[in-house]
Amino acid sequence: MNKILSLVSIFLLTCFAANAQQNSLSGTIKNNKREPIGQVTIQVLNTNLSVVSKADGTFEFEKVPSGKLNVKFTALGYASTVKTINGQFLEVVLEGNDTKLDEITVSAQKIEEKVQGIPASITVLSAAKISDYRIQNTRDLSAIVPNLYSSNPGDGRNVTSIRGIGTTSYDPAVATYIDGVNQFGLDTYIASLFDVERIEVLRGPQGTLYGRNAMGGVINIITKQPTNATNGFAGVDIGNYGQQRYSAGIRTPLIKNKLFFGAAGLYNKQNGFYTNEFNNTKFDKLHGYLGNYYLKFLASSKFALTLNVKHNENRNNGTFPLAGSVDEALANPFKLNQNATTEMVDNLFNASLSANYAAEDFNFSSQTAYQSNYRYYKQPIDGDFSPLDAVAIVNDYGKDWNKVEVYTQEIKFSSSATSASRLKWLGGLYGFYQRNPVKQGTYFGADGAIMGAEPFTTAVNINSGKGAGLAAFGQLSYQLTDQLNATAGLRYDYEHKKLLASGEYLIPGMDPIVTQGDTSAKANFHAVSPKLSLSYLLASDNQIYVSYSRGYRAGGITQLASDPSVKPLDAYKPEYSNNIELGSKNTFFNQRLSVNLAAFYIQVTDAQIPILILPDALTTTRNAGKLTSKGFDLELSAKPVKGLSMDYNLGYTDAKYKSLNLSKGGTMVDLSGNKQIYTPEMTSMLALQYAYEIDSRAKLNVIARGEWSFIGNQFYDLSNEIQQKGYNIYNAKVGFSAKAFDLFFWGRNLANKTYVDYAYDFGAAHLGNPKTYGLSLIGRF
Repeated sequence: MNKILSLVSIFLLTCFAANAQQNSLSGTIKNNKREPIGQVTIQVLNTNLSVVSKADGTFEFEKVPSGKLNVKFTALGYASTVKTINGQFLEVVLEGNDTKLDEITVSAQKIEEKVQGIPASITVLSAAKISDYRIQNTRDLSAIVPNLYSSNPGDGRNVTSIRGIGTTSYDPAVATYIDGVNQFGLDTYIASLFDVERIEVLRGPQGTLYGRNAMGGVINIITKQPTNATNGFAGVDIGNYGQQRYSAGIRTPLIKNKLFFGAAGLYNKQNGFYTNEFNNTKFDKLHGYLGNYYLKFLASSKFALTLNVKHNENRNNGTFPLAGSVDEALANPFKLNQNATTEMVDNLFNASLSANYAAEDFNFSSQTAYQSNYRYYKQPIDGDFSPLDAVAIVNDYGKDWNKVEVYTQEIKFSSSATSASRLKWLGGLYGFYQRNPVKQGTYFGADGAIMGAEPFTTAVNINSGKGAGLAAFGQLSYQLTDQLNATAGLRYDYEHKKLLASGEYLIPGMDPIVTQGDTSAKANFHAVSPKLSLSYLLASDNQIYVSYSRGYRAGGITQLASDPSVKPLDAYKPEYSNNIELGSKNTFFNQRLSVNLAAFYIQVTDAQIPILILPDALTTTRNAGKLTSKGFDLELSAKPVKGLSMDYNLGYTDAKYKSLNLSKGGTMVDLSGNKQIYTPEMTSMLALQYAYEIDSRAKLNVIARGEWSFIGNQFYDLSNEIQQKGYNIYNAKVGFSAKAFDLFFWGRNLANKTYVDYAYDFGAAHLGNPKTYGLSLIGRF
């Protein structure tokens, strides 16, 4: 299927041979002192065109599309600016970023546009803000983005919820995209972050443009790409607990205006926060490698091909640093007692080939992608989280097992960015194929009798899954008047899934005993995801909007496990949500203050409830509830005086189950009215930063920054018995920033607050990181 779609893409591109009328574009860039600015990146939005200004501030494009163009100007130390032009010569004055907020552009709606003009709740973190907040993993977005919470049990796989929409299953409720590629499932996405251009977080269902598993929203990550300017970086980050992080990268033209190359690498390690009292050693000691490589070919001013390859190799000596209960974790912080220790091997690979064609009348893009994740434990891993030799999990059965592979293909057409028409349109096709062969054994050791099993035996479950899907989507936006705009979108998804299951019981010295013969199940799923919105401009920088959207999370087939109450190979239905949002986006005082506010109401039907089966450590899913979630988001950014910046984000969510019936202790229990899990009632983040200029030519500033975040009350089990009360976290950093380098001393969780970050419904708990501090240095050229 993907090969056919790729051939179609190539065929369509060969049809775009005619050259439409084009013009040149040139200009000069100066600061407010009328001094020329060099090394400014000038990008014509929604095209493949980008240049860098010379030392005298001049720039030139030999060919640009005719018509209205949106041009973005970005330079270190200056507020990014977007200009809408029709002429052939441009004089631009940039203001310092110490007095003015950036004009931010995003690709949230599959085209590049100003974020303040989009009728939706979107948080955007630029490269500068990513550095300010020290965001090194997607879980660091908690509280920085209002009503977003993310955590993990220590194995590197994050569970993320937005506005009360989240899950602990392997099919996420919040979709993550990196450079346009859907990181498909919990297994196949890369959570570590570095060399990132920006992060866009879309809150609320995004099913129309992003499809499956975007019920809660989308985290859209865009890494830095090469241009005609040669530049690079090298950095080192060291801290307590043996934290080390080394990174380097380069971006350069191999053939100016034609062929561009980029490469960046990261190595990180730490000694771990936990001590294993069983053998008095550090437990969660880890290290990893991450690489990101680009090769971009600009065949013409209209047509570009980009090859992007990413890989991430993680090694963790002490996966799942869990205490037996929340009380135990809080009473004896960062101590555990496990007899079975091992090293987790986690290898991720992600490659994509993108083609982009920007014509006078329309734009075309195609993206073909492949993802894989091979993850296993070298020795059996502790399954009872205690010093007992009772249960361990085995999954090292060779590369034919526990390696998830996904192929995706997207083809998209959209109206030209230079069109003066009131009608903007976008449409496309999406397809995927997934293979997920899982083989996992539950080993019962010398103390296995405690679990009611024969010691030194292994129960093996095999769940080999395959899935494929197709989708068609489209969106229309029409400018009804100069102030009123209407948008409508629709997406249709079809999925087919198949699961082959078998089981056996291994006793030393005996032939395997078949507990489940080969059996299989198939299921088909359909979904329609509409979207409607109206936005009204009160003034050029102030708008209000109202929107309706429907979210969709894919259905599936339950795995084979040991719990007799869970029927294997039983299909569960897709989960749906209806979302209504009312919002306002505002910019005041010549780009010195922005205030965005949104209220939302969400209804979820056929809620998928993941159930962790022990001692198998397998997750099964069933449709068991209806959920409502309501609340609001507030985002405020300001530059009140020169050098001082302030960001404040506030989120409130009230997410409850209207109906929820689950089996507990062999009987059905009505949990209606209970709160949603992994959903803090409130998230709050206040960041204050002051920069004092020492040398204007070198862009040298001394910077002091402080952050206060609050995570409200939340539950980790549907019975609402495992809880973490609200807590505060304080972070700070101080140092120097210049054109050529940054040097900072930093500290996180400075009050050394002990809190539960993640907990299983059976009680095992993982704490959030203790107080950490260190030094970071990065050089740029």
